[in-house]
Amino acid sequence: MSRSRVLAIANQKGGVGKTTTTINLATALAAVGKTVLVIDFDPQGNASTGLGISSAKRDIGIYDVLFDDLELDRAVIPTAIPNLAVITSSVELSGAEVELVGAENREFRLRKALDASRMNFDYVLIDCPPALGLLTLNALVAADAVLVPLQCEFYALEGLSHLVRTIERVKRTFNPTLDIQGVVLTMFDKRNNLSDSVAADVRGFFGDKVYDTVIPRNVKISEAPSHGKPVIIYDMRCPGSQAYILLAGEVLKRENKRMVA
Repeated sequence: MSRSRVLAIANQKGGVGKTTTTINLATALAAVGKTVLVIDFDPQGNASTGLGISSAKRDIGIYDVLFDDLELDRAVIPTAIPNLAVITSSVELSGAEVELVGAENREFRLRKALDASRMNFDYVLIDCPPALGLLTLNALVAADAVLVPLQCEFYALEGLSHLVRTIERVKRTFNPTLDIQGVVLTMFDKRNNLSDSVAADVRGFFGDKVYDTVIPRNVKISEAPSHGKPVIIYDMRCPGSQAYILLAGEVLKRENKRMVA
């Protein structure tokens, strides 16, 4: 995938909006004509579900790519959304951490599969599991940059320094070009002073790495996965959808600046 830009969506905390951000950012990018591949790298398989891929259609997926030498191209499944495809996860991926421990070149399995692919997407988005284990390490080694969703709650910054240190270690040891593309504040409640306080703390810590767009708490975002749709497809006019559309614009703006630089 010589021209693909690979972004890992990562945070070791669960419930911060990684999967929601992955599938809606992917949908928004596809809507403006970018070709996008989502890799569901979480054993829970929520990104696959959120993109409308039923369990019956997940007979091959990212597990087979990592451990059975299946060509990545053969695992790609088109979605109902134009320009957007997915490689699904499955329950077998839950044992991958243990299987990778003794595997040869264990940190480079995903990167090798991406490098060998003959398909060219504009963007590859990797939905990482909520842990800093070997699966997330594979994603960071394969990625060009990391996008970090961060929930607007009291413990938001706790543990984030660990993620930053992990990214720096990966950069030094395995992937010297890895960078943080940005931090997106999720589940923002404008009625709650705590959200404003957390946002201010995060912006003070990360500076301009934090996107201007914040993702609000929105019931439509919560409802959409049960319909097998990104919220942008489920209800494009709701505040959550509009926020993800704005986020995609910011991501593209940063990508364009990088290309010019």
